[in-house]
Amino acid sequence: MTNLLLSDWDTPFGIAPFSDIKDSDFQSAFDAALAEDKAEIIAIAENPEPASFDNVINALARSGKKLNQVLSVFYTVSGADTNEDREALQRSFSPALAAHGSETYLNAELFKRIETVWSTRESAGLNAEEMRVLELTRRNFIRAGASLTGADRERKKEINSRLAVLGTEFGQNLLADERDWFMELGDDDLDGLPDFVISAAKAAAKEKGVDGYVVTLSRSLVVPFLQFSARRDLREKAYTAWTSRGEMKPETDNREGIAEMLALRAEMASLLGYDNFAQFKLETEMAKTPQNVRDLLMDVWKPAKAAADRDAKILTDMLHDDGINGELAAWDWHYYAEKRRLAEHDLDEAELKPYFQLDRMIEASFACATRLFGLEFKPLDVTFYHPDCRAFEVSRGGKHVAVFVGDYFARGSKRSGAWCSAMRSQQRLDKEITPIVMNVCNFAKPAEGEPALLSYDDARTLFHEFGHALHQMLSDVTYEMISGTSVPRDFVELPSQLYEHWLDVPEVLAEFATHADTGEAMPKDLLDRLLAASTYNMGFSTVEYVASALVDLEFHDGDAPADPMQKQAEVLANIGMPDAIKMRHATPHFAHVFSGGYYASAYYSYMWSEVMDADAFEAFEEAGDPFDADVAKALEDNILSTGGSVEPDELYKGFRGRLPTVEALLKGRGLDAA
Repeated sequence: MTNLLLSDWDTPFGIAPFSDIKDSDFQSAFDAALAEDKAEIIAIAENPEPASFDNVINALARSGKKLNQVLSVFYTVSGADTNEDREALQRSFSPALAAHGSETYLNAELFKRIETVWSTRESAGLNAEEMRVLELTRRNFIRAGASLTGADRERKKEINSRLAVLGTEFGQNLLADERDWFMELGDDDLDGLPDFVISAAKAAAKEKGVDGYVVTLSRSLVVPFLQFSARRDLREKAYTAWTSRGEMKPETDNREGIAEMLALRAEMASLLGYDNFAQFKLETEMAKTPQNVRDLLMDVWKPAKAAADRDAKILTDMLHDDGINGELAAWDWHYYAEKRRLAEHDLDEAELKPYFQLDRMIEASFACATRLFGLEFKPLDVTFYHPDCRAFEVSRGGKHVAVFVGDYFARGSKRSGAWCSAMRSQQRLDKEITPIVMNVCNFAKPAEGEPALLSYDDARTLFHEFGHALHQMLSDVTYEMISGTSVPRDFVELPSQLYEHWLDVPEVLAEFATHADTGEAMPKDLLDRLLAASTYNMGFSTVEYVASALVDLEFHDGDAPADPMQKQAEVLANIGMPDAIKMRHATPHFAHVFSGGYYASAYYSYMWSEVMDADAFEAFEEAGDPFDADVAKALEDNILSTGGSVEPDELYKGFRGRLPTVEALLKGRGLDAA
């Protein structure tokens, strides 16, 4: 019987038939698909015909279809709904895929054929997109070590394999800590908690099989607990656990693996002729050099720290007014910042929360996309890997554009954070292939029968991830390798962070921020207070982010540290990290950097992109309308539809006519006068 994972799916829009796929199907499907892709690569490398763009570059673009199909399903479920069998498969697949990548990129005959195509490119009659794909393919091979020989080539293979194993172990250790830890609350432990936190704690207890209430390490539950719990001892316990992920138990301690990863990255960079890993990584980013990254981060750090220091003094006074002697602690900041927000801006999270219903915020994100880009969204009745998933057909002018899937609630089987992924990317090399795009979040699930309520930050996360989804859905290129979000890391966050701005548009909130019980729109005075406080506590959030980005950069710009935790402490001491603020992502749970390494030496990317997104939204403000049709079309034509077909600085200049400066970012964060 043919393995379903290897079949052509006769399903609506080619969506994977999740309900019919078993975990036991994955290994045999993976083995068969991997063997097929290996054979395809060998055939391309050993083709006796003279090398041409079609029989080398196009052939590579057509290869691996079955492997991609198997892995798109597997990594979807292993990231969002894992179990012991899937974790074991992931540990098996990672080194096998790393070895396959090494065999492909270090195939001397294949690289020779790519070089032949490159050397004859001027006479090949290639269009601009084909020339770009050729250039990127050649660059990818060179950066993967295609020019290495002998012992260096073999060592590169070993490094690739070991890094794959370590990255998988890191992610699984982190998930184990997040899944296993929870703090039970009795009725006398609920002091200060508003109803929405109590409801979320009750739902979390049910998910854990516990009677009563629990606090988990889901950000959407632990942060509100830290904001409202009057029990300082319980705040300390929860905060300590939250910041100890990845080092809670000997068997899940990530610190030793991190040191090895950093050493291997440094060695790999040296093999490829770079002074350090940061130089290697940043060469293909917009930033280009570690110093350019450092300059940006320090330009923001100075005013952000000044603002945070001022805030810390105020919060410390509030702590002392409560009769608590000593210094403000990290588990105090959220609590007193929330009290201060209520006092200074008359804003209470418990008052705000009912206006941010998940369903209404999804509607809002769709409605903005309709007004900006003409997209329409219709619910689909299809089965995915978990009942929480929601699916929509996306169309424009009656033509199918994409399938969008949202998986919004936290659960023990889902890794933390929020992300966007494409189960299938847009391309049209041989035929028009439309994307299947997913947003995965970790919002607190409500008790049965109650509406799902978001914090304002949660709603921002929803808009952020949907911005990534738009980048995938509006892609309009021929080749998958440059489709959608296949762009440099410090450009990929531009569409997502730019889309966050529409959550702050007053008319959007007036229409969609409706009360969960009454259905009434948010009162204008509350809306005004919310928007007036949009930069409240920005010193704190900027400091915790920039500190993480600087630690990441310093880990990779120079020799690999023997003791990463000591290096982390040194970096924080050198920049004067405030005592009551911790890194947003401490090293043992810094998944962006160590669980696969996509953002290794590049966590700064969010801020680099924010320089652009602040400036980009000003284009709509200058037009006098956040939904200006001409600006929206320019945004789609120059950025959202183009993928990686052009260098990002040229794409941005095509949209704005120039590159931005840091001033718009500082203004947007309220730090321009700091």
